Amino acid sequence: MTIRRLLAVSGFALAVALPAGVQAQVPLQRVEAAVDSVNPKVLEWRRDLHAHPELGFAETRTAGVVADHLRALGLEVRTGVGKTGVVGILRGARPGRTVALRADMDALPVLEATGLPFASTATGSYMGQTVPVAHACGHDAHVAMLMGAAEVLAGMKDRIAGTVVFIFQPAEEGAPPGEPKGGAALMIDEGALADPRPEAIFGLHVVPGPPGSLWYRPRGFMAASDRIDITLNGRQTHGAWPWKGVDVIAASADVIQTINNLTARTVDPTTTPTVFTIATLDAGVRYNIIPDRAVLSGTLRTFDIAQRDDLVRRAGIAIGNVAENYGATAEFGVRQNAALVFNDEALSAWLAPVLEEAAGAGKVNSGAPATTVAEDFSYLSREVPGVFYHLGASADGVDPATSPPNHSPAFDVNEAVLPVGVKAHVLTALRFLERP
Repeated sequence: MTIRRLLAVSGFALAVALPAGVQAQVPLQRVEAAVDSVNPKVLEWRRDLHAHPELGFAETRTAGVVADHLRALGLEVRTGVGKTGVVGILRGARPGRTVALRADMDALPVLEATGLPFASTATGSYMGQTVPVAHACGHDAHVAMLMGAAEVLAGMKDRIAGTVVFIFQPAEEGAPPGEPKGGAALMIDEGALADPRPEAIFGLHVVPGPPGSLWYRPRGFMAASDRIDITLNGRQTHGAWPWKGVDVIAASADVIQTINNLTARTVDPTTTPTVFTIATLDAGVRYNIIPDRAVLSGTLRTFDIAQRDDLVRRAGIAIGNVAENYGATAEFGVRQNAALVFNDEALSAWLAPVLEEAAGAGKVNSGAPATTVAEDFSYLSREVPGVFYHLGASADGVDPATSPPNHSPAFDVNEAVLPVGVKAHVLTALRFLERP
């Protein structure tokens, strides 16, 4: 029987000489007991945060709850990193590697329709308007799970050789209007990954899926996301005399069809999944007046940098040609909201058995399909090697295909999966630091 097996079975450190550079493994039983102990707090935090959601860069209450908890655990705490971001540093009893764990904190301008007893009634300011605010993407669960993981790991400080950095990030949903950068990029600029610098970073996201299952893939997992803005300038005229003006309404329709055809007819979907969607069209004030201006916006999701750049180039040319056909002019702008979530191949291979230890046999898929939703964890994992994975959180007995998706007013998290997320965070950090 190996030394590590003896340690796992006994549940405590044996007085044996380990090879140089090898750390005694914390037994799974001890981790599970600690996760079970902290779970009532995790539930309470999740429900409290759910009832008090805050928009990007306005997460002051959330950041305060997180910072107070980390300080109570004896961690070094930095606040105001990227406006409202919080960084906690847990230094083990002995020197070693450094690993980072990340959770996002912001909510969305969504009117909640879950019917939960702790449903949000909060409001916030977005684009100059007062809007309802809700945790319609699950970030409340992310914060609560990472707070729980911090408590579990702090309780094992004497067994840890190395350092764990906890990153609680604002504004994952993109930079609010008027802000040049979102939360991950701004936290990087302000030293979230410095002093100490992690050797690896890990994060998770709750999504519809079999409860408690975990999945990811090496290399490109979640799409790069670009915001597209198009302005068409024409000449106003009476709706009965379109030939006396320049019709930006008709031009807008052609622009949308041109974009749809670009992706459907020029991109191989089997090699580079691509979604190019125009989602808003703002034009006109009266039914019988053709306006002089139309403003369109949308999103582009891609998995290949060169293919994305070429598509953006060709879209700009095509939109300009459409506008010229009508005698209009076009302005075309592209702004990246999130880079490609690229999971480090070596870390991805190493992580699979660790996540199976957390979720159970048969509950982990390390070769899942790519997904066209985006995540600004991508900026963190461009700085240091990382892996981002998904945690299935559909209600028991509900087909995940029919579960309300993230960003839906009815989106909710099956709270039974919270211990799996806490355990995944804890074991990811522990097993990484235990590597020789």
